[in-house]
Amino acid sequence: MPLPFTRRALAALALAVGALSAGAQPAAGTLPVAPVRNVPETFFGTTVDDPYRDFEDIKAPAVAAWMKAHSDHAHATLRSLGGRAELRDKLERLTSAAAALVVDVQRLPGELYFYQRRGAREDQFKLYMRRGLQGAEKLLFDPETLKKKTGKPHAINYFTPSPDGKRVALGVSAAGSEDAALRILDTATGRQIGPEITRARFGGVSWTPDGKELFFVRMQAMLKGMAPTEMFQRSMVVRMKPGSGEGGLRTVLRAGDPGEVHIPATEFPVIDVQPDGRVLAVVSDGVSPEVRAYHSTLAELRAGKPAWRQLFDRDDGVTALALQGSRLYVLSFRNASRYRLLAGPVDGFSLARAQVIIPESQRVLSGLATSADGLYVEARDGNVKRLLKIEHREGAEPREVPLPVVGAFSLSGSSGRADLPGLLLDLQGWTRARQLYAVAADGRVTNTGLQPAGPYDAPGDVVATEVMVKSFDGAMVPMSILHKQGVKLDGHNPTLLYGYASYGITEEPFFSISRLAWMDAGGVFAVANPRGSGVFGRQWHEDGKKSSKPNTWRDFIACAEWLIAQGWTEPKRLAIWGGSAGGILVGRAMTERPELFAVVVPEVGALDTVRAETTPNGVPNIPEFGSRVTEPGFRALLAMSTYAQIKDGVNYPAVLLAHGTNDPRVEVWNSSKTAARLMAASKSGKPVLLRLDYDSGHGIGSTKSQVLDERADLFAFLLWQMGVPGYAPRP
Repeated sequence: MPLPFTRRALAALALAVGALSAGAQPAAGTLPVAPVRNVPETFFGTTVDDPYRDFEDIKAPAVAAWMKAHSDHAHATLRSLGGRAELRDKLERLTSAAAALVVDVQRLPGELYFYQRRGAREDQFKLYMRRGLQGAEKLLFDPETLKKKTGKPHAINYFTPSPDGKRVALGVSAAGSEDAALRILDTATGRQIGPEITRARFGGVSWTPDGKELFFVRMQAMLKGMAPTEMFQRSMVVRMKPGSGEGGLRTVLRAGDPGEVHIPATEFPVIDVQPDGRVLAVVSDGVSPEVRAYHSTLAELRAGKPAWRQLFDRDDGVTALALQGSRLYVLSFRNASRYRLLAGPVDGFSLARAQVIIPESQRVLSGLATSADGLYVEARDGNVKRLLKIEHREGAEPREVPLPVVGAFSLSGSSGRADLPGLLLDLQGWTRARQLYAVAADGRVTNTGLQPAGPYDAPGDVVATEVMVKSFDGAMVPMSILHKQGVKLDGHNPTLLYGYASYGITEEPFFSISRLAWMDAGGVFAVANPRGSGVFGRQWHEDGKKSSKPNTWRDFIACAEWLIAQGWTEPKRLAIWGGSAGGILVGRAMTERPELFAVVVPEVGALDTVRAETTPNGVPNIPEFGSRVTEPGFRALLAMSTYAQIKDGVNYPAVLLAHGTNDPRVEVWNSSKTAARLMAASKSGKPVLLRLDYDSGHGIGSTKSQVLDERADLFAFLLWQMGVPGYAPRP
């Protein structure tokens, strides 16, 4: 589930285990049984039982011991699977075939490049810079040095260089917690400037054009006696000069404070300083795509008199904006479910008076980036992205920029700058690995070479098949099927169906090197975009949220039934996988149609939605899922709760619940409570494994080793439970 400013991240202990036949549970008495201590609650006349409420206190000795015993058992069972070690070796070979993985590239004037790079034999990303594409790399920060000191893995969560490249601000957190502390480094010496600033979890860093100050988002301090739900409330934008500590911070905007710009305590402001000194303030509820925005100037902020002028409100349906000089561009779904591009003068901007640059069409407009030579626009045809460009001149028409790969990219983040021509583009497809391209002002698209190519980047024997599946109510749901050439439609292929379907996030074509290991083992991989995603625009998202959420898992079930009907697979060889909010999707598909699946894998899954609102990240997620304090909200949350929908005496599939104990987005007890309930309720005899990682969280910042270990466990578990020869546990 997203936290503010992060859309989604999917990721990703010693009891002895004897040989287990496929589907068998361990002998009675070898593992602790969770005692039932029911805590019933009544909402609007409906009583909801919570038999494992005490599991929410994960530090309670009995609860911690239960979790550890079952996690140890899960790890031991998974490590005993035949073929698991070979899968892990293959994943290591595949992911180490390219010299490095390069991500988060940011380009500055003077041909300066900043990026994160992880070498083939390295476990974590490091921060580098270079001048020119052929220039020498310079290492700026290595989080592995912190692991050597503390014993805990650390990761860079974000970084933003100053406009002149002399300094870089970065957030670093430990063990998947995402609780980043802000550091500022001198790029010439690599030395840290001033002390670390805590509670800088979300970054939102923006430097002034002269590099003398920066703005960033900071969370409030959690004082003794404050409720956990306060954690992500009353956030603030602070201003700081590099080198100053706590005493040098100045609050510019704070959620929950009265003032010229009133921001509800549950919302999140962020400031973006433009190269010409204009300042944008964007306010989000943390999960919804639409925002509201204001503008001022840096001079006004420095004088302590920011005259914030509103550009648009959330009712205007603006999900992306770009400022070029005095001209503001916005994407809006207001009266246009697939979005329109509008533009107008920033001073006195009004959506009602703005000029329509691109009207609504069958394409979904999904992103913007401005550069010195034009405005670039993402336009999605189904799953495939097109790149459009509009030059900065009166009457310019959008034209398509031909791309070398038919697939997906994103213009969010640092793709373009108003003071530089062209832009950088991450581009990949289902069967083409991600590469970093430069789009020049004249339309030429060239590979930068920043991402080293690997021998498995374009497998010639993998095919992507696109289909449309009729759902229960006639809606047509897009699904992509990845498979080896010549796969027989004999109904026996091990098949893994993946989905997410929340927040309007679309599963676009992405290349996965680990997916090759699954297909080499004879597997088929399918990706669905049920309602709740944004594949067909705003309405498709709206039709899969809150009270409409059942559409998501029923669309997903329809995709599963289609795969069986068309001969791709059969129930005993069909698995479903979803992470985070995708846990709702796969968990409810399982509880509604348990006979349809052999295996279900909720990873860091949101499984007890009725209780979500009592957690720190539950409050920010109310706009997507609803609130239990209203009857419609409660009924929606109850309907989407896997935990609440589990029934005694049902033949449930095998289930692997994977979770990091430091998860700040979805509390780990979502998995442990659901595991305990399934262990007690299922009569199928199939395993329910709770795989915990005590050095990770939601997957953000996980090391390469952690990711590959989890992926090998996942694939081996699926193949074991599907009855594929060679994957049964070894004595």
